[in-house]
Amino acid sequence: MLKNKQAIITAQNLGKTVPVADGDLTILSSVSLTINEGESIAIVGASGSGKSTLLGLLAGLDAPSNGSVTLQGTELTALDEDGRADVRNKLVGFVFQSFQLMPRLTALENVMLPLELRGDQGVEQTATALLKRVGLEQRLHHTPMKLSGGEQQRVALARAFVTEPAILFADEPTGNLDSKTGEQIIDLLFELNQEKNTTLVLVTHDTALASRCQRTVNIDAGKLT
Repeated sequence: MLKNKQAIITAQNLGKTVPVADGDLTILSSVSLTINEGESIAIVGASGSGKSTLLGLLAGLDAPSNGSVTLQGTELTALDEDGRADVRNKLVGFVFQSFQLMPRLTALENVMLPLELRGDQGVEQTATALLKRVGLEQRLHHTPMKLSGGEQQRVALARAFVTEPAILFADEPTGNLDSKTGEQIIDLLFELNQEKNTTLVLVTHDTALASRCQRTVNIDAGKLT
């Protein structure tokens, strides 16, 4: 049962076309989608269907060729890159398949970083508490090279949730993990999602992960089916 039916993400008539040698390639076409506050939604489809492109557009990481995206009342498509980055910093967290940790920073420093960039106080205490929450209290001062893939993804989850984002975008978050570790990461992701009432938007090939979401949308050859 959703606590709040208010829309937090609205995409209208989204399209993405890129130039190629013999003309234009349409990656997405006429995609319209509404996602509510606190909802968990999986975007599924074959490789190359446009899932990650759609995620990037919804998150404001990329600009569409046509159509609009609105996050919590702000139309991203009316903003320049700096404006979109400002909205992302305030509203959005990310978890990627490849972890995207800073290799020279410790686990603790990686999680502190978004808080420091935002100018928060007490960042070490906040980051430490969340790393303990994901079971890494013994690994605070290890760099990514000294952590397993599952541990690195736990750091990435802690970093994504530490700013208490309204929306979390996750692109194949278990793609580089074995099935047992992947299940642990999925459990953690949904626990944090429910604790914080974060809106969760997942791109995944993993049917077990998709089935945990409240809603699944299928994308095929750039169109929602």
